[in-house]
Amino acid sequence: MPLSPQTERFVLHFGEMGSRWGVNRTVGQMYALLFLSPQPLHADDIAEALGFSRSNVSMGLKELQSWRLVKLIHQIGDRRDYFETPKDVWEIFRILMEEKRKREIDPTLTMLRDTLLEAPMGEAEAYAHERMDEMLKLIELTTGWFDEVHSLPPETLQRLMRMGTKVQKVLDFAGKLRGRD
Repeated sequence: MPLSPQTERFVLHFGEMGSRWGVNRTVGQMYALLFLSPQPLHADDIAEALGFSRSNVSMGLKELQSWRLVKLIHQIGDRRDYFETPKDVWEIFRILMEEKRKREIDPTLTMLRDTLLEAPMGEAEAYAHERMDEMLKLIELTTGWFDEVHSLPPETLQRLMRMGTKVQKVLDFAGKLRGRD
């Protein structure tokens, strides 16, 4: 299964980006191939197209499944497992954000909350306590915002994102209406 030059460029780029996002290059390339494939692929297809060992592909597919970025598909008359990515890019974006939050943000929130329950001992620790409290408040504010935005329909979210800095103008205008300058 030879890759077109465009597909190869995309797959290679995703491999490089994957290593920056916390997954290995192989997993990034496998995801890119599945993302671009019009039909589900089985592990042998992936291994052949990318020149990876079958065991490496199996491990990568397990990782992609743990991230909920690929779905297992069965086909009638075929015992092999096939895989595909969600078709809607907004669904992929939401899944990525949920998984990043679960793996990175939530443990940080838990650590900060637990740490801040302990009373600071001394001036240096009081300063550290204050800084951690600032960080906790910022992360809680952003995750609260994320929860609200996450529930918006994709069309509304797209409109909000397209507004960009116009949101500030709306907020400034609303503030003036309320008598806040």
